[in-house]
Amino acid sequence: MISKNQIKLITSLQQKKYRQLHQLFIAEGVKVIQELLESNFELEHLYITEPIFNKCKKEVKTTITSSEMDRISCLKTPTNSLALFKIIDNPIIEEKRLVVALDHIRDQRNLGTFIRFCDWFGIEQLWCSQETVDIYNPKVVQATMGSISRVNVNYFDLATKLKSIKLPIFGTFMEGENIYKSILPSEGIIILGNEANGISNEIEKIIQKKLSIPRFGSIQKTESLNVATAAAIVLSEFKRIS
Repeated sequence: MISKNQIKLITSLQQKKYRQLHQLFIAEGVKVIQELLESNFELEHLYITEPIFNKCKKEVKTTITSSEMDRISCLKTPTNSLALFKIIDNPIIEEKRLVVALDHIRDQRNLGTFIRFCDWFGIEQLWCSQETVDIYNPKVVQATMGSISRVNVNYFDLATKLKSIKLPIFGTFMEGENIYKSILPSEGIIILGNEANGISNEIEKIIQKKLSIPRFGSIQKTESLNVATAAAIVLSEFKRIS
């Protein structure tokens, strides 16, 4: 049984201001929840429609009906489990090895995909501009498929932060140097820009080396790659060289 106050709290967490107020976020589905349970994130409460997560203490677990799950879920097709976890206030910040920085990324699923890419390629630091979508948005959490537990995500005034570091700074542009012919280091900041407008003018001025992914088609009328696709190619090439 779930109370009206619990339903009100959970549904409010779909909005950033209430996530910040309560310092809680939503995770749904067995895989995502299990990944978070095995991480540094602290479980606040777990709601289930069937007997799962038996290792969790009874006092932080409530069995509810499928119709109740429908009321609190953020998904079009709710799963058998929804959990509330406490937000980590101060993720680790390291200015070494490879770091990915996102400038004005607005699509929730794109951010979730970037976090998965960082996890896949062993990149522990993801820096975001303050205009980038919130990591604890339920759609972002869902899109990470648990990788949120293994990547340190921080939000900054990105231009100010980049001006203060000593690592080389790379950015992706249509007119940049062919990435397949570039000498790439094992350490640096890789900037990826907004889905529609690319890297902002302010950040562009700070970038030390512009990189591009060349088009190989004979007609070459494709305007650009999806930013998530471009990210996968760029990260793969940095890791191949290193």
